[in-house]
Amino acid sequence: MRPWSHTYAGRLEARELTSEALRDNPLGDSATRPLYVYVPPGYDDDPGQRYPAVYVLQGYLGALPSWNYPANTFRATYPEMADELFSSGGAPPCLVVFVDAWTSLGGSQFVDSPGTGRYHTYLCEDVVGFVDATYRTLDRPAHRAVQGKSSGGFGAMVTAMLRPDLFGGFASHAGDAGFEHCFLPEIAAAYRALRDRYDRSYEAFFEDFRSRPALSKGPDFALLMVYAMAACFSSDADGTVHLPFDVATGRLDEAAWARWLAWDPVRMAALRPDSLRSLRAIWVDAGRSDDAQLDLGAEAFVDELRRLGVDEVRFELFDGTHRGIEHRYPLALAYLAERISPSAQ
Repeated sequence: MRPWSHTYAGRLEARELTSEALRDNPLGDSATRPLYVYVPPGYDDDPGQRYPAVYVLQGYLGALPSWNYPANTFRATYPEMADELFSSGGAPPCLVVFVDAWTSLGGSQFVDSPGTGRYHTYLCEDVVGFVDATYRTLDRPAHRAVQGKSSGGFGAMVTAMLRPDLFGGFASHAGDAGFEHCFLPEIAAAYRALRDRYDRSYEAFFEDFRSRPALSKGPDFALLMVYAMAACFSSDADGTVHLPFDVATGRLDEAAWARWLAWDPVRMAALRPDSLRSLRAIWVDAGRSDDAQLDLGAEAFVDELRRLGVDEVRFELFDGTHRGIEHRYPLALAYLAERISPSAQ
């Protein structure tokens, strides 16, 4: 059983930054965000040495403090596993930056959206800028990578594709991809819940949701997640959120759904082959029994990469579901650290 506290060989620093990108965001969420930065052992020994950095993104409903409070006390936290990796010499040293991008809808997908806020800009400009200004980083794309699970894995894939000038690699653990497999079942569940419980009204759902403990009813997750994804993927410039289905009939709204599909990494890849070919490292994995069928999205994404001639890909399917896969994080971290290390030049 893991102890109540971990004695770090490096250190985990709690920081805070106020984001210009998140000021006056449409949900009224705070523009001041916490940030954890893991500093590897030896960082203080040589003031002239600079380090690569891996930016870590959380899944949907994730907020920064949960990195230190695992759901299962028999498992170490990711910061603890990173510390063990670097203190044991299992990977070249690097900074590990844990990013908070929670919203009052449960998540941001790390994209710029008039429905949630400019979270892509927040990550790429405010967070990276703060880290480069505060720590001795190697501030070039060859020495930066981004990593995440689920929605965070989606954020890692999309961010690296959109900003190869900033990031030279990424790791996705069961990242959202193959949207027809992972989102259509949730859309169906959301429609049924609106029809049977809330008189086909999201307003009625949110009134009920805010009156009681969150996620205390079975359909809550599907209803909240589908609306949050619509706010990220299919909202207009004035903030109007377009659902991907008709609340009166359940029929798919083809126009709104097309806007979602434009964000599917499987489909995005074909539009950004040069960005993907420029990356130094790509890690993609998923459990064979992933609850949201994200193993199918992972396979389709990797197949598209291979079709595009992208060679730097590490792909693994492992025995597991969507939960309890934290042990995969340090494996990908070691892979990224080796490839963004100065010694890999």
